[in-house]
Amino acid sequence: VGGEQISSIGRGLCVLLGISLEDTQRELEHMVRKILNLRVFEDEGGKHWAKSVMDKQYEVLCVSQFTLQCILKGNKPDYHMAMPTEQAECFYNNFLEQLRKAYKPELIKDGKFGAYMQVHIQNDGPVTIELESPAATVDPKQLTKLEKQQQRKEKTRTKVPSESSRERNTPRNKDDPSASSGAEGDVSSEREP
Repeated sequence: VGGEQISSIGRGLCVLLGISLEDTQRELEHMVRKILNLRVFEDEGGKHWAKSVMDKQYEVLCVSQFTLQCILKGNKPDYHMAMPTEQAECFYNNFLEQLRKAYKPELIKDGKFGAYMQVHIQNDGPVTIELESPAATVDPKQLTKLEKQQQRKEKTRTKVPSESSRERNTPRNKDDPSASSGAEGDVSSEREP
């Protein structure tokens, strides 16, 4: 801040916190639990996604970032969903206090609220994970066309059984031209990075 280093951590998490108008104490508590218990680190045997920041006794650097609440109107950023500065500062300080209560206060660091900061992050992996509280709602007017299409598809999937699931129980005749080889359809695989 202003050419002076005010905070730093070693191994750990850099949390960029975007505070919404709709955030409450409930969302705050959820995020504190999630951040401290998120398993993103290797265990002693080298297994990925096994240990949390608390398990490893690592540090947490928090930066308030209202720009995460950005909604694009054409090419112009709009921040009307971000909590106003005075409320957000109180919320952010409460967030830090809750993190310190739930973990080790000396391992929780932060920037300077509302200041123009140069944040240098060495993103290991790189791994970036977006967390949202379950109560987070989206302003439907702000959804992009693609997001609206995706939501319609998801609603359709949950209401109407897919063609393949209806046909799964129907015996197929190998001479039937509409019979499927099973090659098309939902193919998914899980792998650990």
